[in-house]
Amino acid sequence: MPRKKYSYAQEVCIRSAGRAMQATGMLRPDARVGVAVSGGMDSWALLQVLRIRQGIVPFKFEIMALHVNPGFDPLNHAPLAAWLEENRVPGILEVADHGPRAHSEENRKKSACFYCALLRRKRLFQLCAEHGLTHLAFGHNADDLVGNFFMNLTQTGRVAGMGMSEDFFGGALRVIRPLLLVEKSSIAKAVKQWNLPVWNNPCPSAGFTRRSEIIKEIATLTGNMKWKKKNIFNGVCRWQMAQNQPEE
Repeated sequence: MPRKKYSYAQEVCIRSAGRAMQATGMLRPDARVGVAVSGGMDSWALLQVLRIRQGIVPFKFEIMALHVNPGFDPLNHAPLAAWLEENRVPGILEVADHGPRAHSEENRKKSACFYCALLRRKRLFQLCAEHGLTHLAFGHNADDLVGNFFMNLTQTGRVAGMGMSEDFFGGALRVIRPLLLVEKSSIAKAVKQWNLPVWNNPCPSAGFTRRSEIIKEIATLTGNMKWKKKNIFNGVCRWQMAQNQPEE
């Protein structure tokens, strides 16, 4: 049966995820993968790409969408619920109070984004344990990787990126980032072509993270010359891939 044809941007997402998976040994037969879906384009692309790769990899693995609504708009994840039902993808959708708490007096020491993300990740870990999931997939992309790399370098003096595939809790759970080699621009095009129902982030701090500021600074550094930006992205991605080669 011939493989379905995809656009160039969609193929970039699918093939790059496959390259990351094969190079790092992300998945194993009968893996049960929780896919963290926030509602933004990155997590939507991740969910779609993993669905497609289920029909490509030579072994069976399951996926389950995990959505923890931060609590600013308890109903804004309705498009995800409808999409999961239509495409017969299992999912757990919860409404939390992480967002308002992160912007309240409760959080005096951390940034609102950091604290909200911390609470969300803790709950995602709990959901994985509760539902017997072996993997937790995040939609971080190459822009996130480069931003995180330069943020670590300039703010802490550490040469560190983001793990593509790393074990937590003594190996009970593996956190994976299949889209870490894909630039945001390709993801944006692919998501639009797939007509995925992305919704707006109602968080008052959206778009004001340190990582997004770093990406703007990189644009200034490169003079917005695409080839310079591409060299930086390729260099950091190759370095990160080398850091994530599985041990023999």
